Amino acid sequence: MTHRLRLPRSATPYLFLAVPIALLGVFTYLPVVDMFWYSVTSWNGISPTRTYVGLDNYVEILTRPELFRVFAVSLYYLGASFVQLGLALYFATVLSFNVRFRNFFKGVLFFPYLINGVAIAMIFLYFFQPGGTLDTVLGWVGVERPPHWLGDPDVVNYSLAGTSVWRYLGLNFVLFLGAIQSIPAHLYEAAELDGANRWHQFRHIILPGIRPVVGLSFILAISGSLAAFEIPYIMLMGANGSRTFVIQTVEMAFKFHKVGLASAMAVVLLVIVLLLTWVQRRVLPDEKVTLS
Repeated sequence: MTHRLRLPRSATPYLFLAVPIALLGVFTYLPVVDMFWYSVTSWNGISPTRTYVGLDNYVEILTRPELFRVFAVSLYYLGASFVQLGLALYFATVLSFNVRFRNFFKGVLFFPYLINGVAIAMIFLYFFQPGGTLDTVLGWVGVERPPHWLGDPDVVNYSLAGTSVWRYLGLNFVLFLGAIQSIPAHLYEAAELDGANRWHQFRHIILPGIRPVVGLSFILAISGSLAAFEIPYIMLMGANGSRTFVIQTVEMAFKFHKVGLASAMAVVLLVIVLLLTWVQRRVLPDEKVTLS
């Protein structure tokens, strides 16, 4: 006679969570712990031996201001992220109502996010090159001498930031659209009976109802701006003044073979992101909004 092992019902959710938590720990938290260990060592990434140096790497980072000057480049991406959030919120609000061909426009807006980053970089290399697509279109409207979009240090970061807006607009659009569509429809009906127009509905119903999602999008925008890497690295390898802090960290590890110092730089970036996230949460706390 065999006895089956019966687990209490309360253990069922934990069984489903066990595998994803294990994967998260192995592929996310364990590498972060290793990164903290690497940051207090001197290692070239090849030698099997690592030398413990304590906080020397952090002292070197704090005493080399040129390592932080590249954060000025992140300001371009930060400004672009606010443009991106504004456009995503606008399109999500418009397409949440009964608009003709709205499913088509939803697909058009979300499609760029599905494209691989390398493919996007190659597309915009041709788009921005001298005599390329953008210069041709500008020539049609009378612009005879457009700037060198990727060769001019005064213009290059605007071009790259604009590329990031095009690529990541769809993600925030979907987040906002899902949040807006979760708002009960009877609130709009009651507002229309009271004479509220679309702007009043947006201000008093939509915006308070999606406030937690807006806060999340701000956090993603800040962290994404500080950690910009893929587009500037693939398109220009950080040339012409487009080097970001993450590109600089990668070069420190794999070009100059200073993995310990690069790990310390990654830890500093993590601390900055967490600090800004904490400030954002204090300034814009997630309040429970009752829509009634």
